[in-house]
Amino acid sequence: MNILIVGCGKAGSVLVQTLSLEGHDVTVMDIDSEVVGSAMDNFDVQGICGNGLIVRDLLEAGVEQANIVIAMTESDETNILCCQMARKLRARHSIARVRNPMYAEQMVFMREELDISLMVNPEYQAANEIARMLRYPNAIHVESFAGGRMELAELRVPVGSPLDGLMLSSVHSRLRLHLLVCAVKRGEALTIPDGTFTLRSGDRIYITAAHSELSKFYKQVGDVKNRLRSVIIVGGGRISYYLTRQLLELGMQVKIIEQDLARCEQLSGWFPKADIIHADGTDQDILLEEGLAGADACITLTGIDEENIILSLYAKTLGVDKIVTKINRTSLLPISDSVGLENIVSPKTTTAALILQYIRGKENTENTTMNTLYRLADGDLEAIEFVMRQTAPYIGTPLKKLHVGKGFLIAGIIRGNKRIIPSGDDCLKLNDIVLVVATNQKITALDDIFED
Repeated sequence: MNILIVGCGKAGSVLVQTLSLEGHDVTVMDIDSEVVGSAMDNFDVQGICGNGLIVRDLLEAGVEQANIVIAMTESDETNILCCQMARKLRARHSIARVRNPMYAEQMVFMREELDISLMVNPEYQAANEIARMLRYPNAIHVESFAGGRMELAELRVPVGSPLDGLMLSSVHSRLRLHLLVCAVKRGEALTIPDGTFTLRSGDRIYITAAHSELSKFYKQVGDVKNRLRSVIIVGGGRISYYLTRQLLELGMQVKIIEQDLARCEQLSGWFPKADIIHADGTDQDILLEEGLAGADACITLTGIDEENIILSLYAKTLGVDKIVTKINRTSLLPISDSVGLENIVSPKTTTAALILQYIRGKENTENTTMNTLYRLADGDLEAIEFVMRQTAPYIGTPLKKLHVGKGFLIAGIIRGNKRIIPSGDDCLKLNDIVLVVATNQKITALDDIFED
């Protein structure tokens, strides 16, 4: 696809990298010539120094030939107006990054009335991701598919676990559960395993199952954490706003530590049921005084990645059950993993994945429609939900007779209210929701996973 990205700051640069690696024809526009030059030097993209609100600059950037224009500047209003202008100049689709909570409740109205294809709020998406982590404290990550009817959970095999040394072909007979280990990350190696694969302590495993089966699984492997009730959030920015709203609705006790007095007053007005503490959240004495050692969860959301990492490590030494760390710089992700911080959220990468899902969806074949796309294992693993919209040659054929390509796995089938962990005797039917996992390979339709 021909894609024009307007604004190449921190979030824009992650998106540029993602889309250029996908093989799209990407053009970058920014008012800063150094930013444009850096993007052209580091990625296979074209660049232009210009303003997304100037018609002449948009035309020079090729807006008329653009399949999608993505506005990622620091200004919400600029992004909205840029998308409107791009559509008037015949761009086929437009995506705007809109971050201000003031606009959150009218996103649908703005998208429909202003003719914007997609509006993305990174902080809102990050808050949703954190809330899922807190709802499922036993897992590192949990992603839901088909309206919550099937889930994909990421967890680590602890030392001494019943899973340590267990061959996958023995999982069902040993645990008596309907689930599928669809991927394993051991060190830097990511594998879609077969039945002969043997699990080891330290492995990160990705499991698909219904929620009830996952709950039974946690109990059987001895890694059960109680429902989280008290949460301390360090940092009172936009993510905290969206997250607090969700956690209070879930009945959790929320305490926010924020050092900006004006922001504390705002948060107090918005959330009278939360405890808002005006203090420096990096001060050890403050953290102890506010009860970090007794909290069920700690969420570090300051604007400095290094602070978030250090605070999370400190919370870990105090024995806090669930720790979530916000990290924006992708270069720090391997470091955080090496020191044992597993629950990481990155608004930039979450936004890039959401936009990628939209773009992939525009490349669907007529047979299937992509509903959901999640990127896991530092982007090396994708979990994608497809809906069978029309008949295809592989419909009705037992899976054992189909040739699924290397690096792909059909990890789940939802047929009405029925959840199927597929075996070789199962087959796909019209209107099925199909969950596919893929290792580092681009697919836009279910057809892509089958070999002739």
